[in-house]
Amino acid sequence: QVQLVESGGGLVQAGGSLRLSCAASVRTFSLYIIGWFRQAPGKEREFVAVINRSGSSTYYADSVKGRFTISQDNAKNTVYLQMNSLKPEDTAVYYCAAAPTVAAMQSGSGIDYWGKGTLVTVSS
Repeated sequence: QVQLVESGGGLVQAGGSLRLSCAASVRTFSLYIIGWFRQAPGKEREFVAVINRSGSSTYYADSVKGRFTISQDNAKNTVYLQMNSLKPEDTAVYYCAAAPTVAAMQSGSGIDYWGKGTLVTVSS
């Protein structure tokens, strides 16, 4: 059974930090690439970050590069998104996603499963 559960969202002031977690089922974590997307009010969902299955490579949207870090804990079947230097424009619902490859994740068109999302609000 595929299961993706996000947590860690909340309200933070600009310049602050949050860490999001995506807990996956054992099957999901072993078979899929896990990444993050976000959707701001009135905007389309956009790719944020992805990590390959071994954890050796990470990829980011230009808008978050240098501020966000994606990582994974294989023992906990969990992928994290550490968000630093947050800006009001980072306000969005953040979704965990599962895809068969990094390329499928980055394109956004090859997502097999989505989590329900967690809201991040950055106040100015």
